[in-house]
Amino acid sequence: MPILSAKSSVADVAGILHAAAVLGPAAWDGRALTDNDMEPNIEVKLREDITALFQVLHERNLPYVLVGGIAMLAYVEGRNTQDVDLVLSLASLKKLPEIVLSDHNVEFARGKFGALRVDVLLSGNPLFRLVQEKHAATRHLFGIDIHCATIEGLILLKLYALPSLYRQGNGQRIGLYENDVFMLCERHRPDMVPLLRSLELYVETGPMNELRSIVADIQRRIERVDRARRESGK
Repeated sequence: MPILSAKSSVADVAGILHAAAVLGPAAWDGRALTDNDMEPNIEVKLREDITALFQVLHERNLPYVLVGGIAMLAYVEGRNTQDVDLVLSLASLKKLPEIVLSDHNVEFARGKFGALRVDVLLSGNPLFRLVQEKHAATRHLFGIDIHCATIEGLILLKLYALPSLYRQGNGQRIGLYENDVFMLCERHRPDMVPLLRSLELYVETGPMNELRSIVADIQRRIERVDRARRESGK
């Protein structure tokens, strides 16, 4: 899967979202694909809805940050996703009645914008607000300017989520998030020391020690990759 860039189009993103939905776990569990799975115009609808979503955000001057799988594709290859993830304030979310909510609590909301699934991280959470205010930058992605989380912002969000995922025993998402951190660190080599210090303000001591151990293991994996490259002369 290619890295999204200024040359990528909204159609590229729509294709990724459609492929993830159709070729995700449901396509492998033995059930027949439904008419909705095979709907010939779904990528066109997704493309229109992606464009419309960001147009609405900009027209209404609503502060947001793109995070999650689509933001990951701005920095690394091979990331799949089924939705668009945004950091928004609750006040901004209330100004988006086009997002029909199916789930909502104090930190997260989920809904549909047309055919597009949207997950919202509410900036009432101080870590989410930190990413929105300190770890976001405007990038020209798929033909439009998007407020996107930086590499450091994405790493903070992934690490912050891990303790909860471990408590839930959600092995699939644990593996996904830890691999996201590995890919970002291996490709871009961010300084993890200030990031971990920043994270200490939002994570209790016990889980924070576990996160330090996870990061140390990721760094050892990167060292093995570097050593293999050196030995192969690449």
